[in-house]
Amino acid sequence: MRPLEGIRILDMTSVLMGPYATAILSDMGADVVKIEPDGGDILRYAGASRGGSMGGLFLHSNIGKRSVVLNLKRKGGLAALLRIARTCDVLFYNIRPKAMERLGLGYEKVAEVNPRLLYVGAFGFGQDGPYADRATYDDLIQAASGIPMLLAEASGEAPAYVPVNMADRIVGLHAAISIVAGLRHRDRTGQGQRIDVPMFETMASFVLGDHMGGLTFDPPLDEGGYRRLLSRGRKPFATADGHLGAVIYTDQHWQRFRILVGECDALTDPKFDTFAGRQENIDEINHHLTEIFATRTTAEWQELLDAADIPCMPLHSLTSIMEDPHLQAVGFFEDQQHPVEGAIRTMRVPSTWSVSQPQHSGPAPVLGQDTECVLREIGYSDEEIGALASDGSIGIARRAPSELAKAD
Repeated sequence: MRPLEGIRILDMTSVLMGPYATAILSDMGADVVKIEPDGGDILRYAGASRGGSMGGLFLHSNIGKRSVVLNLKRKGGLAALLRIARTCDVLFYNIRPKAMERLGLGYEKVAEVNPRLLYVGAFGFGQDGPYADRATYDDLIQAASGIPMLLAEASGEAPAYVPVNMADRIVGLHAAISIVAGLRHRDRTGQGQRIDVPMFETMASFVLGDHMGGLTFDPPLDEGGYRRLLSRGRKPFATADGHLGAVIYTDQHWQRFRILVGECDALTDPKFDTFAGRQENIDEINHHLTEIFATRTTAEWQELLDAADIPCMPLHSLTSIMEDPHLQAVGFFEDQQHPVEGAIRTMRVPSTWSVSQPQHSGPAPVLGQDTECVLREIGYSDEEIGALASDGSIGIARRAPSELAKAD
């Protein structure tokens, strides 16, 4: 039995932040009912896919969910959503709260239907500030939280975004944690509640946790910034034939590295003897290390550093990481047969549990494949479902996933 078995989540989120959070909860055993508009979550159409409606981003962030298509601008679609909400533990959305109000799905309205429900929103900004009504995306939150400027300071180049949906995924993790904690509170007290998870505030706390530094104090001791992270030499070291990630961090690492490379005047300066001294002189340290690492091949350095128990890792590309021997040994990648996309490769849940191991519930859903099933579960008759489909309140997959697979 997985840890969240018996929990049902009404997932009104789209794109990445919300779906990533609910994918984690699905792996933990929650029944995630994904609500989609007639055209589906826009993320379905991002990136390469065989069937045209399920790229890799969608497949990985919606694994194990059920797809229900509702037109919430029609009375029948809205009524169906509220009936589903009665059976759920969590309603999770990622549009602006005022848009939820306009749909007739504000917290007070939903709480009337199900007082024990957790009503969780993950959106751009806290609702008490001047940015409350702004729309936003990962790139904009990266910009607002200072990440591009930190990259510019560290690289000496123009500001740039991290090439990962960092804000979406970090805020998604915070949202998942908030949902689990909210469920714990609900189980103890019987109370549902509204939980807001704003992106800007979440990412500001994430970034400033590393870089607030001397700005923590009043008056400030410096202008902030963690020097080791901002050193322009903090990058994979170029070797004689490639690159290698290596971190010579503790005093023990440093002592062993000096023994390993032999007498090297550049490393014997007493100011490098302590952790604090090395942090203070991190740019000089990285300059010396860059020159030293260029003298041997990657394989030679890996063998030497491993023998000295100094942390190092290969510099992977997106293709080479797929063949990493450790990931292969732990069974990180799993082969799966998707009913529409055919043979695909997924990633297993990274944590291991001795009793209640999380795992994927199944593949990402075909658009609308579960509409009829979920509506029947909450008491709709076949005649009612047919009427809702006829007036455009709901959407139903035209063919079963198995038939779609055969057609492809």
